[in-house]
Amino acid sequence: MKFTCTIEINKPKDHVVKLFADPKYLSNYQDNFISKELISGNEAENGAMSRMLYKMGKGEMELIETIIENKLPDSFFAEYHHKHMDNTMLCTFEALSDDTTRYSSEINYTAFRGFIPKTMALFFPSVFKKQVNKWLVNFKNFAESH
Repeated sequence: MKFTCTIEINKPKDHVVKLFADPKYLSNYQDNFISKELISGNEAENGAMSRMLYKMGKGEMELIETIIENKLPDSFFAEYHHKHMDNTMLCTFEALSDDTTRYSSEINYTAFRGFIPKTMALFFPSVFKKQVNKWLVNFKNFAESH
């Protein structure tokens, strides 16, 4: 399952990318974000792996992020592994003017494991896109207010 979500942010590209690239801001736009911890490699460099934790109900969800290619300020490409699914995310940033930036996020789910994730992907794929769109809107609101 592959889809792209795009939003225009009324801030300069360098400002948008600076906020995107700094993990200390993740909790400002990603719902239920708890922490991000580098587990191997050098932070923000190709091959770096980080553990990301999110609150899910009464428990936590763990994602392992592996940076495939960090070409910021233009693009950021990473793979995310969860026990029930794998996906890649390519984020691109384009200056539309001196004070407007287009932020696009291309998501490609490459594996679903387990009955519920497979069922969700098959019958309710819009749930995945809706979550990405929500985080883009949250990021836009955060970036424009900082």
